[in-house]
Formats: sequence, structure tokens, C-alpha cells
Amino acid sequence: MTPGMITVVIVACYLGLLLALGVFSSRMFRGTSADYFLASRGIGSFLLLMSLFGTTMTAFALVGSTGEAFKGGISVYGRMASWSGIIHSACFFLIGIKLWSLGAKHGYVTQIQFFRDRFESDKIGIVLFPILVGLVIPYLLIGVISSGTVIESLTGGAFPELFPSDNPRFNGAVPYRLGAAVICLVVLIYVFFGGVRGTAWANAFQTIVFMILGCVTFFVIADKLGGPQAATQLVREYNPSRLRSTATDADQKVYTKRLAAWERDKKEAIIKPKEPESISRLAFLTYMFIPLSVGMFPHLFQHWLTAKSAKSFRLPVIAHPIMIMIVWVPCVLIGVWATSAIMGGKPVIPPDFPNANAVLAVMVKKMTSPLLGGFLTAGILAAIMSSLDSQFLCVGSIFTNDIVGHYLTKDTLSDRQRVLVGRLFVIAIVLVTYIIAIAWRKVGVFPMAVWCFSGFASLFPLVFASLYWKRVTKMGAYACVITAAIVWFILFRESGWGANRSYLVAGMMPVATIIGCSTAALVFTSLVTKPPSAATIDKFFGS
Repeated sequence: MTPGMITVVIVACYLGLLLALGVFSSRMFRGTSADYFLASRGIGSFLLLMSLFGTTMTAFALVGSTGEAFKGGISVYGRMASWSGIIHSACFFLIGIKLWSLGAKHGYVTQIQFFRDRFESDKIGIVLFPILVGLVIPYLLIGVISSGTVIESLTGGAFPELFPSDNPRFNGAVPYRLGAAVICLVVLIYVFFGGVRGTAWANAFQTIVFMILGCVTFFVIADKLGGPQAATQLVREYNPSRLRSTATDADQKVYTKRLAAWERDKKEAIIKPKEPESISRLAFLTYMFIPLSVGMFPHLFQHWLTAKSAKSFRLPVIAHPIMIMIVWVPCVLIGVWATSAIMGGKPVIPPDFPNANAVLAVMVKKMTSPLLGGFLTAGILAAIMSSLDSQFLCVGSIFTNDIVGHYLTKDTLSDRQRVLVGRLFVIAIVLVTYIIAIAWRKVGVFPMAVWCFSGFASLFPLVFASLYWKRVTKMGAYACVITAAIVWFILFRESGWGANRSYLVAGMMPVATIIGCSTAALVFTSLVTKPPSAATIDKFFGS
């Protein structure tokens, strides 16, 4: 068997295990919408931890972080992983537990149901629904694009007669379109039948898989490069700027010298250096606003509501930052090492490598055995699917409970009908996401994720104020949501629809400006409009 065929067989077996898990979890399905969307609020600490971590550690964390470290250096860890470890846990504690308590008390299934009651506004769902779904779809695209790219990059040579290609790297590889379609189909099947319980079990399994395989692969690649010190020494020699957040004059001199040598000799053994990149202290600090997005992720809201009790949050709050470190450190270091890695007298990553999304896949393919490469491919796909499933399901839940159930049928749907509508909408979203992913396959995973997260983070003031500020009003909520949407769209357009990776506003990340505007709109409008009724205050802040 060729290395590509070994990868295909391992991935096929892994996907078969997931489907079997989906079938098993479907046998525990009780037939009610509460069980399908919330697992009857019976998820304990361990499954909650695995669900929350698996959902937040997406293709962005594995594929995206490696590609961004390859482009911009080790600072990506500080920008995203460090802030995320602190802020995610804070959000679980400050936002998640309160929302779980209110959800259990008042029977909420979705975010929109909570906001509708909290702000005494039946129409707020009509404003929030397109914004939430519009932000979830790019999040879904990250996973679908990454899965197709990884499968195509790691299955070269598997079926040369069936999938011929003029590019030697992709000759015989499972095509991007087919790989992405298979992943979408597998996720759809176990979400369709298992609901949130099937998703929780699948996330637990997949989180364990990608954490173990990721660590093993990291040590194998490090060993192939002569150990961590030797791998890092090559970076110091060819691309020292990738080891710092701010490039120095010495880094620029190394770049100029190495580039001149590469252009003069054109020897494959000489690494083409990467142009130094820097991030200002203000930009670095304002990255902290991006992880606030977890407070408004609709799929995390749904997972929070599945908890059996408030005590179920203890383990996620404590363990989540540690698990982030375990996943991000290897991926970021592999991306940094990839800028200067040499094997067999040749650079592991070719000069002017066009697709940062494929850096992790190429490093795995060239520097591990076919067997381990196949297992890691399954591990990468596990990380991708552990977020896709929750997102697909939450979108189906919002559409069923907040649009069809509330506005179109006036809450007359039976449990069986709610489950059916949710399943049908999940199928529709999967199809739409797949079609867009085919058209936008070259979009960078990391920058798309940053803009997606920035959109959710811009709504964080809404959820925080709804839980901790009695004076926030319905009109303040509307002002916050509309302002966030408008400012986000304007800045996204100004950045070239995300193409400008270094786009800043007054030296800050765009998310800081968006949150500032949405917060100001919420506070000012709330102070000049009629406060909520005493009944609402008592309902959400009373004993």
C-alpha cells in the first residue's frame, strides 16, 4: 500500500467509528426536542469539559495556528492561546454558570429565547437570528475548508488512476471537494441521529484523539529535526524574526543576507527566508478582546445548558486553559520550525509555499511515517469535526425554536415536528456551507476565524449587561446589536474582506473598535430610554 492509501484506510476506519458512536448515541435518544437539543440537561463534568474544549479547539487552533505561526511567528501563541486560556475560563464562570441557571429555571433552549425574555422584546429574535447565523457560517467554513485541504494534502498517490493530477503533490490524492463532502456527510449523520448527546460523546472521543495524536506527532517531528533545540537553531539561523513578536534591525539584516544568498545560488538546500513581521504592543493587548467571543457563541450557549448542575462547570473552568496549552504549543512550534526545516538537504516546505492552511499537513506527510501520518490526519479531522457538529446543531436549534416554532407556528409544533424541522435545517446549512467552501477554498483559515470571532465578541457587551446590569433596556439591546453589525461590516470591507492580515484601527485590532462602539451604543441608549419592568428585574435578578 502507498502512504496515501494507508492514510485513506485509517481515516475511513476512524470515520466508521464515529458513525458507530452516532448510532450508539441515537439509541439513547428519548424522542423529545429537549433531549435532541439539550440532552435532557444531563451532561456531567467530564463530558461538558470535552464538549466545550472540543467545540472551541477548531481547525483554527490546529491548522490555522500552524499556518499563522509559519507566516507571522511565535507571537501567535501569545496573541490567541494565552488570552484564550484566561478569558475562556472567565466566561465559563461569569457567563456560562449564570446562563445555565436561568436556562434551567425558565426552560430556555437558545440564546434568542433568553434575550427575548430579558429585554421584553418579541422581535429581537428577528434581528439576532440573521446576525448569529451569518457569523456561524464563516466558522463552519473554517472547518470544511481545512478538512478538504488536509485530506487532499495527505492522500497523494493513493489513487493515481482514479484521481490523476498534473501537480505531483496531488496526483492520486482524494480531491478537495470529495474530502470536504465526506466530512460534512459523516458529521451530518451523527448529528442528525444523535442530537446534542451524540455530539457530546463524539466531541469527547475526538478531543482525546486529537490531543494524544497531536502530542505524539509533535515529538516525532521534533526528533526528525534533531530535537527541539536543533529545530529552533535552524530558525535562529534563517528566520530569527519568527522567534520574536517584534522584529529587530538584526532580524532585517539576517533576512537581507539570506535572501541575497538564496537569489544568488538558487540551491534547494538554502531556505528562502521569510520577511520579518512585527506586532505592536497595542495590537497585542487588544487581541484579548477576541476570546470574548465565547460568551456569545450560540453553540457554547447550547452546551452550557446541557450541564447537569452548576458543579459540572468546575472541571471546565480549571482544566480548559491547561488543555489549550497542550494543543496550541505543539502546533505553533511546528509552524515556526516549518519556516526553516531542512530534511535530506532540501527545505521541507518549498519556497513561496502558497497555502498556509496546508503547512501542518505537509510537515506531517514529509516528516512522519505513513502510519503515523494517517493517524494524525484522523486527529486533525477529529479537531475539525468536534466543532462542526456543535455549530450545525445549534443553527438547527435556533431556526427550529426561534423562527419556525416561535414566529411561524406560534409554538404549536409538537416535539416530533421540532426535531424534524431541526434536522432538515441542519441538512440545508450543511449544503450551503459546502457550496461556499468549494468557491472559497483559498481563503486563509486564521484571518477568517479572527473576523468571525470579532463579530461574536462585539456582541459580548449585550450578554454581559443582560446578566449584570439591571438598567439595560430593550432599545439599548437593539442599539448594541445594530451598531456592532454595521461597524463590523464597515471594517471588514475596509480590510479587503479580511485579505489585509495586518489591518488595524488606530493601532488596535478592529475588534476593540467594534466592542467600543457597541458598548457605547448599549450604555447611552439604555440610560435615555425607559428601564425594564419590575417583573423582569425580579425574574432575572430576584432570589
